[in-house]
Amino acid sequence: MTLPEHDPIETPPRAPSPVQGFGTLAVHAGSPHDPVTGAVIESISLSTTFAQSSVGKPIGLYEYSRSSNPNRDNFEKAVAALEHAKYALAFSSGSATTATVLQSLAAGSHIVSVSDVYGGTHRYFTKVALSHHVQVTFTPTLEIDIAELIRPETKLIWIETPSNPTLSLVDIRAVASVAHQHGVLVVVDNTFLSPYIQNPLDHGADIVVHSVTKYINGHSDVVMGAAAFNSPELFDRLSFLQNAIGAVPSSFDSWLAHRGLKTLHLRAREATKNATSVAHALESSPHVISVNYPGLSSHPHRAVALKQHRDGMGGGMLSFRIQGGHEAAERFCQETKIFTLAESLGGIESLVEVPGAMTHAGIPKEQREAAGVWDDLVRVSCGIEDEVDLKADVLQALEKAVVGPKIKNGIANGLGNGHA
Repeated sequence: MTLPEHDPIETPPRAPSPVQGFGTLAVHAGSPHDPVTGAVIESISLSTTFAQSSVGKPIGLYEYSRSSNPNRDNFEKAVAALEHAKYALAFSSGSATTATVLQSLAAGSHIVSVSDVYGGTHRYFTKVALSHHVQVTFTPTLEIDIAELIRPETKLIWIETPSNPTLSLVDIRAVASVAHQHGVLVVVDNTFLSPYIQNPLDHGADIVVHSVTKYINGHSDVVMGAAAFNSPELFDRLSFLQNAIGAVPSSFDSWLAHRGLKTLHLRAREATKNATSVAHALESSPHVISVNYPGLSSHPHRAVALKQHRDGMGGGMLSFRIQGGHEAAERFCQETKIFTLAESLGGIESLVEVPGAMTHAGIPKEQREAAGVWDDLVRVSCGIEDEVDLKADVLQALEKAVVGPKIKNGIANGLGNGHA
């Protein structure tokens, strides 16, 4: 099942270009009408097992729900359609998706990864993969370093674009072109953008992974993951592990995620509009050191966004450094009225968090800061509330977080000096 040491990889033939638009596919892909009742929305199949007419001959397509389930099948078909893939597999979480992909590597394999990755991915790379004798090299400049970092045992390049939480971008095509010359697969975590804004397989990636928990489901009520790809060999390998490991979603979660997927295009557009407005407001504020948002012309990788993202969209995620250090970052998150202080992202509601103390707290400080995850960094997930309300909430929270303490200190000093 392992790949040859250095045989160049030819990018597998792409799935046929969809003849329908994204919104039409989102609503209808994997959603056949019930042939018996005519129901336009699929029922939830809760059965764990399925009857057989004789030994080894199931009545229908299914035998046991860990191996396959009608709701999971339909959801996987929808994800494949939206990612322009031939195949998709669903898992019980984004982390389970990552683990299954890496479990497919032989002991002694080597991975090259961008430095700025989700904390859970970093934890798996450094704590779990190592115990399976899989080594990972992190680099902040993947496009520049890739040729030098590939070894004979390198099997995988891991990309997050945009990265979490600094929103750095990677030119997928540039990396894939070098990787494939060495027989190395390219995996792209597309969670931050969703299939609506970016389709990594179209740019040369071999596997695209998602935390379905985020934009695809979009309602903060399901934990799931998914992987999509075009290679039959990858399908055989990963579907075997999906069944053997058993990290699969329930039929109810698959049904919920499929329901959420049907409005992805609407939610992604609204979240992008809101994030763009908030990013501009932050960039104009004297209380902000810097803003990371691919939709801004000031973003260092804006040219990549224009090439890889639908209509150059920046997505609903951004991060910024606030004046006043970690204490100000915490105060900002506590002073917002509409944005909720919480981990996760991509839901209909807007969220804020401090990565250095929350989602990325498990990464050593020196490694965090080298990747741009400073203690004063705030990560923002814009939901689908009204743009004007989100912008006003951010600005008032900035004033309270940065200016408020200065006023209080001034008053306190004045009282201490005997001034009324």
